Amino acid sequence: MAKTLKSWLQILLKLVNSTIGIVGISMIIYSMWMARVWQRHMEGSSDDFFSFSVIWFILTFLGIGITLCAISSFGHIAAHTANTHCLSCYMVAIFLLLLVETTLMADIILNSDWEEDFPEDPTGRFDDFKDFVKSNFNTCQWIGLFMFLAQGCSIVSATFLRTLEKRQARYCESDEDDIAPSLPFLYHPVEPLPCTVADLPGAPSSLYWC
Repeated sequence: MAKTLKSWLQILLKLVNSTIGIVGISMIIYSMWMARVWQRHMEGSSDDFFSFSVIWFILTFLGIGITLCAISSFGHIAAHTANTHCLSCYMVAIFLLLLVETTLMADIILNSDWEEDFPEDPTGRFDDFKDFVKSNFNTCQWIGLFMFLAQGCSIVSATFLRTLEKRQARYCESDEDDIAPSLPFLYHPVEPLPCTVADLPGAPSSLYWC
């Protein structure tokens, strides 16, 4: 029963963790597309394409995508191995990710001038992204909610899997402790029976009876 439950938890963790990886890959592809468009726009210009102060939005988008893919890969390894230390590190990473996302959402909702907190983006990609979100607000809202649920399910699944793995480890250790004292009795040497010599008529001069 414990093995079956462990297998289902591993499958569930891999499924919900895959959604984080899919979002990360999508962000990487979108950031590469934005970088390509900006590179074409900057051809023949004296501006530095690789300036961090100019393309901060594209680089930020790319960094977030790489981070999500890294977390998803680490979560897949943790789910496959069911190692308690890997699961703990994965849970901490997901918790920090949720904390950052909650902070950004709170800043956007509570602060009416949240756009002033970011530097100016000459590429225009930031404004295009805002317009896209506003025009497809319902779809983006459902995607964001789905991401939050996936991350929450990841933490819950990792917690249950970590607890189950710890219980199995303790059970195995207790079984070893119970078996260890009985080993000397299993391998206790048996002393041979004493041999006696008997003289019988019509038999050899001596026989050894053990």
